[in-house]
Amino acid sequence: MELLSSLGDGFLIALTWQNLLLALLGCFLGTIMGALPGLGPSNGVAILIPLAFTLGLGATPALILLTSVYYGAMYGGRISSILLNIPGDEPAMMTCLDGYPMAKKGMAGEALSLSGIASFVGAFFATWGLILLAPQLVKIALLFGPAEYFALFALAFMTLGGVSSTNQAKSAFAAALGLGLAMVGVDTQTGVPRFTFGEVHLYDGLDFLVAIVGLFALSEVFIFLEERHGNANADSRQLQIGRLTPPMSMIKQCTPTMLRTSLLGFLAGVLPGAGASLGSFISYSMEKRLVDKEGTFGKGDPRGVAAPEAGNNAAAGGALVPMLALGVPGSGTTAVLLAVLLSLNITPGPLLFSQNPDVVWGLIAALFIANFMLLALNIPMVGLFTRLLMVPPRILMPIVAMVSFVGIYGISGSSFDLLVMIGFGVMGWVLRKLDVPLVPIILGTLLGNSMEANLRRAITIDNGNWFTLFDSPLAIGLWAVAIIGFILPMVFGRVVKGKMRQRRDEEGAISD
Repeated sequence: MELLSSLGDGFLIALTWQNLLLALLGCFLGTIMGALPGLGPSNGVAILIPLAFTLGLGATPALILLTSVYYGAMYGGRISSILLNIPGDEPAMMTCLDGYPMAKKGMAGEALSLSGIASFVGAFFATWGLILLAPQLVKIALLFGPAEYFALFALAFMTLGGVSSTNQAKSAFAAALGLGLAMVGVDTQTGVPRFTFGEVHLYDGLDFLVAIVGLFALSEVFIFLEERHGNANADSRQLQIGRLTPPMSMIKQCTPTMLRTSLLGFLAGVLPGAGASLGSFISYSMEKRLVDKEGTFGKGDPRGVAAPEAGNNAAAGGALVPMLALGVPGSGTTAVLLAVLLSLNITPGPLLFSQNPDVVWGLIAALFIANFMLLALNIPMVGLFTRLLMVPPRILMPIVAMVSFVGIYGISGSSFDLLVMIGFGVMGWVLRKLDVPLVPIILGTLLGNSMEANLRRAITIDNGNWFTLFDSPLAIGLWAVAIIGFILPMVFGRVVKGKMRQRRDEEGAISD
């Protein structure tokens, strides 16, 4: 009953005209960001962070806007997957397998609407999972001391590459680079400037919002400038959308699939570093083995659209659980949202639910509202979102750059921060060319100071004994999970990603 009472309070906070309009705006913009190939949720949220701060929003309204963008981008990723056979981001890759064949059969509208329904089911159940699981994790987190928190941060760094990383050395390099960037500024314990090179602007350290917008948004602009993409594939003009709503028989056929894969996806999202890519892959693979008796998967089977969509949206909701309860992001996009929370002087973790209940429960209520809005938006507005795929990058990228520069200058009022953002943009462009993941850099910049403070505190409490980091059973358990999480992607990550791409290529060739 206490949970329901808290959720009711959250709806009282979320159900204001301002918050409803922000949720609607976030859903609309997020769907656009997700639909455009290559952007995805992380970039979508990063690009719109300056907008949230430029509007002068408080903590709860800013989070409502950006989490609506997050959910909207997860929805939107399926549009280019189904119409163009180009995944908007990696989790949408599995949707191509049956979504594009359905579109070629003249069932594009049904595929898009079915994927919207599956996304709704996955996100709806994941939000309930967040309500039920996060408070339980908080009770465990209250047992944490400095040594346990240090182990938890280490776990976050060692697992955030997840199955999407096939080169853990590059992930480790990115994490080390992030930790190095976090050390820039005045040492809080000794008062000595570190890595400032005499530049007074760096005494307060690097602003992680500047780093995020530079690494994600500006680097995307540089990538597009380099590659000079043309217009979107013309196939979308030739595809017939057809009827916009799937028949009831199709929904009934897919309902068991959506329920099963929502549970699977949520569990994948809660695991640090697994995220939506794994949720999408295992959901599709399990359903194929379970129900594909006639070999129809990969040839336009509606269940092959419903499974990965429910799975990846449930994983997106599941990734919010460790972020809110432990202060450790479960995915790249939640790492960006963590930066927003910290910039608003809100510290995620076990005390968040007691110190800022209005923020937490207002956010959770807004997730429900955004989910219903997305369902209402996505079916009637399919035609509009498909036309947006025709927007050429030469128009889109200047808008992204303009929002980045105006937004960051509006937040800080410092031209030095604009130069730092450009520096991060160039760095992000180079690292993406070298296939170095950007998320561990952001995580290092965000958590580096807390990690250092907890390390110092733990060793000081135990009179300089480094073995205090492994003293308690909880710390030992966290270190064990961290080591396993670092090693497993080296063993299985390449296999999983290889299977994802091989299955997409093979079944795409069959459908052609």
